[in-house]
Amino acid sequence: MTTDFANDIPLTPLRFLQRSAEVFGDKTAIVHGTRTYTYGQFAAEAQKLAKVIKGRIRPGDRVAFLCPNIPELLIAHFAIPLAGGVLVALNSRLTARELQYILEHSESKLLFVDTELLCTAAGLDLEPTHLLDIVEVPDSTSTSAGFDTSRTPATVQYEHFLGDRVTSEADLPWAIQDERTPIALNYTSGTTGKPKGVLYSHRGAYLNSIGETIHNQFNADTRYLWTLPMFHCNGWCTTWAVTAVAGVHVCLRAVRPEGVWSAIDTQGITHMCGAPTICSVIADAPQAHTVSAPLRITTAGSPPSPSIITALDSLGIGVTHVYGLTEVYGPYTICEYQDQWDGLTAEERAVKISRQGVGMLQAETARIVDSAMNDVPADGATLGEIVLRGNNVMIGYFKDPEATAEAFRGGWFHTGDLGVMHPDGYIQLKDRAKDIIISGGENISTIEVEQAIISHPDVTDVAVIGVPHDKWGERPVAFVVRSSTSTLTAEAVRTYAKARIAGFKVPDKILFTDELPHTSTGKTIKAQLRALDISKSTEELRTETS
Repeated sequence: MTTDFANDIPLTPLRFLQRSAEVFGDKTAIVHGTRTYTYGQFAAEAQKLAKVIKGRIRPGDRVAFLCPNIPELLIAHFAIPLAGGVLVALNSRLTARELQYILEHSESKLLFVDTELLCTAAGLDLEPTHLLDIVEVPDSTSTSAGFDTSRTPATVQYEHFLGDRVTSEADLPWAIQDERTPIALNYTSGTTGKPKGVLYSHRGAYLNSIGETIHNQFNADTRYLWTLPMFHCNGWCTTWAVTAVAGVHVCLRAVRPEGVWSAIDTQGITHMCGAPTICSVIADAPQAHTVSAPLRITTAGSPPSPSIITALDSLGIGVTHVYGLTEVYGPYTICEYQDQWDGLTAEERAVKISRQGVGMLQAETARIVDSAMNDVPADGATLGEIVLRGNNVMIGYFKDPEATAEAFRGGWFHTGDLGVMHPDGYIQLKDRAKDIIISGGENISTIEVEQAIISHPDVTDVAVIGVPHDKWGERPVAFVVRSSTSTLTAEAVRTYAKARIAGFKVPDKILFTDELPHTSTGKTIKAQLRALDISKSTEELRTETS
């Protein structure tokens, strides 16, 4: 694609930082502990990092970041595509084994690791990877003082990595040749045990950022608190959206009640995003109080409970509910507020707000269809699959054309999520196909958890389901069948699983049974397991599932 047309410039989020630096160069852009950056400094740091990376990679190569919500990861959202690379923002809660697969599959050339996470990186086998360097990223707000890095795989410190670049070198252009080339590669467990790589384009990221800006009402006065991980759908594209309006990014290394409320009170926070668990952290905190200025929380994942919405409303905090997936750049639908809801009781209004809503401005109208791709009746009762299409649907799954074709069958992206369409055109999620568990906004594949547990030599069968949880939305519970001579304990199963999958994926409860309910074709009937009272003793469960 050429850029020689006066009326056709390829869309890219890089333009957002370029403009904000040009127009608001002296305005504060990033706050993190005692560190602050103006927009001019933000752009200069992105240029510096991009120039070094550009000398180490070829166009389209992947560059991975394993960091919490610190300025370096935010800067990387611009520096890596500016260098012609593709950002792979890694989930900081994954184990070395899980990271190993992603690094090998993505063929990442560089890996930037926060000092506190070097211990996880130490478990990597670098031999089969394409890594040229592992760069340690220190952070003054971390608790890593005195951390022994002598046995970690870092090959260079961040400042040393940047140090050899001649600062007088001309800046790289804030432009691209083809807006449909990848800008980011995000991994999600999806509906199978192995993570899938989801490719975002510059065009999709640009348009999704514009939608986020409008629906979240971002502007130059926005002070955005980073409670949503930047590794999750690139922070739902708010890494780019807040930058577009020259708002202030307030970075937060860890989400704890005291830290969140301190930022609200001292930093003048106007916006934040996160799973319903973030809403719970805020509402249930000892520091909770009525806010002195308007504050908006955008939430997604498991539907926020009406009680949490009511609690936040009583504190003067507005809740916007959105729905989406990694494959659609994060949020796709939004529960648009209707004026007539003002006349409802707080509880009735909360029920309305907890629905998944309608397509966002940058998206198309979501459909709920039957197996023949016919729209189900808009009666709020008939179940169907949610299908989506538009500019903010992924390019496809990286190195997986078969899975891409399956997901895009019929010209729509099949979410695998089940819901209903209400008479007013608002969709509502009712169940998650393939048994995906959403815990604290993170997807947990039951298949992945089952595979980790079944690999134990004393386990002959296992099934994992999600159960409601007041704080996390959902949590996994495992039903395990032991070998006849085994004395395996629940804690032993948890310890075994924790060595193979991230801690947040490990089931809270392990229940033993003689056998699992199966169909004639051998498929576990999880509906029967969900119907059980899991507070009952092992003997009672053994009777009911046999």
